Amino acid sequence: MNSTIKAILKVIAILLMLSGVIWALQGLNILPGTFMRGDPQWITNGAITALIGAGLFWFTNRK
Repeated sequence: MNSTIKAILKVIAILLMLSGVIWALQGLNILPGTFMRGDPQWITNGAITALIGAGLFWFTNRK
């Protein structure tokens, strides 16, 4: 895989993990601010998104 593509995929993976954690924390009512606050569905959505990001990051780092 090309190093430029790997770098782009790593950035996407980090953004997915970050957004997933933020969504989960909003679903847990820890982070204030949006319609997601206190909604258990966003805990699940955030966890799945963060796991997809972690999987993508792992995939791009393997040799």
